[in-house]
Amino acid sequence: MVDVSTSIVIDRPPAMVAGYTMNPLNAPAWYRNIRSVRRLDQDDFGVGSRTAFEARFLGRDLSYTYEVTSMLEDEELVMATAQGPFPMRTTYRFEAMGPTATRVQLRNDGQPAGFSKLVAPLMQPMMRRATMADLRSLKKILEQA
Repeated sequence: MVDVSTSIVIDRPPAMVAGYTMNPLNAPAWYRNIRSVRRLDQDDFGVGSRTAFEARFLGRDLSYTYEVTSMLEDEELVMATAQGPFPMRTTYRFEAMGPTATRVQLRNDGQPAGFSKLVAPLMQPMMRRATMADLRSLKKILEQA
């Protein structure tokens, strides 16, 4: 099992932070490993929406599809891989820390199989470092806006 949680406080209101973070098309701007994102449906973004991601992690090119499984406006977004090399769930939670600050919690959890299962213990610290770097990038982008 892989389960990595990180968080950061961003000096911006929850609606702004959640609005930007929950839009998957913004991911390449703040996720270092994500190369491109493409929405797979034309409907409004919500439960059931699917998004294709192209990424690079641990020297490997990865293609995977996330499907939104839960979404509460300005509070939470949960996406799970509908297709890809590693069954994973990503959860974003947004908590008001006063009128102008927001705690963003980012959690990635999943049950690796095959080769991924063998390297899972090594992946967790690498994933933690990568997600903290991504959250710092998100903070920088939003606090400069």
